[in-house]
Amino acid sequence: MISSIRFERVWEVMRKEFLQIRRDPRLWRVILVAPLLQLVIFGYAVSTDVRHTKTFVVDHDQSRASRDLIAAFTSSDYFRVVGQSERPADLVKALDHADAVVGIEIPPDFGKSIHNGTGARVQILVDGTNSNIANVALGYAERIVQNYNLQLVTVSHQMPVELRERAWYNPDLASRNYNVPGVIGLIILLVCQLLTSLAIVREREIGTLEQLMVSPLTPGEMIIGKTLPFGIIGLFDLVLISTVAMLWFGVPLQGSILLLTLASVFFLLSGLGTGLLISTISNTQQEAFMVSFLIFMPVILLSGFMFPVSSMPEFFQWLTLVNPLRHYLVVVRGIFLKGSGLTVLWPQYLALAATGIGVLAFAAKRFHKTAG
Repeated sequence: MISSIRFERVWEVMRKEFLQIRRDPRLWRVILVAPLLQLVIFGYAVSTDVRHTKTFVVDHDQSRASRDLIAAFTSSDYFRVVGQSERPADLVKALDHADAVVGIEIPPDFGKSIHNGTGARVQILVDGTNSNIANVALGYAERIVQNYNLQLVTVSHQMPVELRERAWYNPDLASRNYNVPGVIGLIILLVCQLLTSLAIVREREIGTLEQLMVSPLTPGEMIIGKTLPFGIIGLFDLVLISTVAMLWFGVPLQGSILLLTLASVFFLLSGLGTGLLISTISNTQQEAFMVSFLIFMPVILLSGFMFPVSSMPEFFQWLTLVNPLRHYLVVVRGIFLKGSGLTVLWPQYLALAATGIGVLAFAAKRFHKTAG
């Protein structure tokens, strides 16, 4: 069979394929733009290091020793002090509102205990809703205190400092309590975005989309009719995944189910709008699937689901603010693990609503124009 192959014919077929690729601008975007985009995001945004962790300090001692300890934390580049106070209630508020991930409380007799040789104790609290960051931050804190102790023993032969650690909202720092609620956002986004784009492109492929356009249906009615079923499917998946998360994995639901549903509805708008937008730039289902995948991966990487946003370059940290998945993950984990309410999560709800309405409106306008 190999002997019957004529390579000049194979060459002509190959030349034909290369000519088609050269004449198709969509393929050029897939071949050149997509790999470069993925490389930039992976190169800059993907990092397992935890840096500039937001830290709130309560210093009851206000001594030179306490200031030296705080300086040891901030000079490491792993922690960034975002607030200081003498009231423990301010630390609790910072952790509840996600203004800080780590809290350090220094007792009133810290410096005196060191000089007397009786031993000093420091309390460190971490937000356990993000178990990955919490574990890494605790490891950094232990190392910093060990180095601080070595300096005390070497220079002044004083008693080392004892670090007492405690994780809030997820005391065991179980990774499933952090990951499972986040999967809700990933599945809802994937289902709504992929199914919406494929359904509309399939109509275009088989020729029924043109028939719908010449029917008495208005463009708005057609868009609602095509997207609403997948929104309902997304809400069904929300109920299904949440039930499995609580009953099978034992993830606690501390907050309001109504608030979780409201956030999910806003988040669904972004997924449906993105799927509708993909359908306007895709001619085949294969192309729609590929574009969905190319969008889905950067959205995950820039959401904080896998890698901490605080460790990304500043440009990408600003870029994550327009990513609805980032805000939705904050809401889901806050409701599940913290029991946070609207007074705490209102910035995320506002961002989800603005992003969802904006994306869906833009996609609907482009779809109307493209179909027309």
